Amino acid sequence: MENDGKSKYTIESTRKALRYMSQHADLNEPEQVKQFIARHQCTNGRKRNLSLAYARYCQYYKIAWQMPKYEPDPRQIRTPTKEKLEMLIANSGRKMATKLQISMETGIRPIELCNLKVKDIDLEQRIIYPTTAKHGNARTLKISLILQSMIMDYITREKLKPDDKLFNTDARGYSKMFRMTRNALAKKLHDPTLKQIRLYDFRHFFATNLYHKTRDLLLVMNQLGHKNIENTLIYTQLLNLEEEEWTCKTANNVTEAKSLIEDGFEYVQEMNGISLYRKRK
Repeated sequence: MENDGKSKYTIESTRKALRYMSQHADLNEPEQVKQFIARHQCTNGRKRNLSLAYARYCQYYKIAWQMPKYEPDPRQIRTPTKEKLEMLIANSGRKMATKLQISMETGIRPIELCNLKVKDIDLEQRIIYPTTAKHGNARTLKISLILQSMIMDYITREKLKPDDKLFNTDARGYSKMFRMTRNALAKKLHDPTLKQIRLYDFRHFFATNLYHKTRDLLLVMNQLGHKNIENTLIYTQLLNLEEEEWTCKTANNVTEAKSLIEDGFEYVQEMNGISLYRKRK
């Protein structure tokens, strides 16, 4: 698999799946394996992953096997509110807070974030150039002044050089530390709903928010690094705009208007000489 260009994560997940199946069936008996997968109490998505792993085993050992077809069960993505994501960031250590802020502002995948090098970030222009995973399209991602400051502070504190990795961890380590941080906050605040937030939900929040701000599906597709627009279409259905809550502010002059726009507010209309702006909560 490594020689065929498969990632270490795909290799590791295949290894785990084969080891698990070998505890319940003889891997050299395809019908026995097929029966175990069919009767296994798990989602169709899990059954599909087990089947794919075993298909690789059969291919390598030249075992005749007709792979069963399992379609992943459709599952609605729940996008957390910005307030809860910001709460998680505010209650994280500086390193974790920087990672989560990047995830929220750019929609970058955990594996892409962990592969970032210092030279992939143009702090002057406030742009991140990630190496896109899953053979997706290359993209440039704009960051805020707040995140610019956080990254600059982190690089200085860690004394990083241009060719150094920004974060010395992998996606699994990032995910594990996130869950520990999230669960600790949920316990502290007595809020079990926080435990429902997954690391990938930061990416979902970014995509959903970007689509409802711009209504530009191609832009969202580009910013996520998707090659197939069908993967992007789901974000058009995640929020019910009629139920959204807004923060409204006014501007009496150009300076105030400029400040609101930089803070993410969008112009609505003018009343009695006062400009009205709004931003989703």
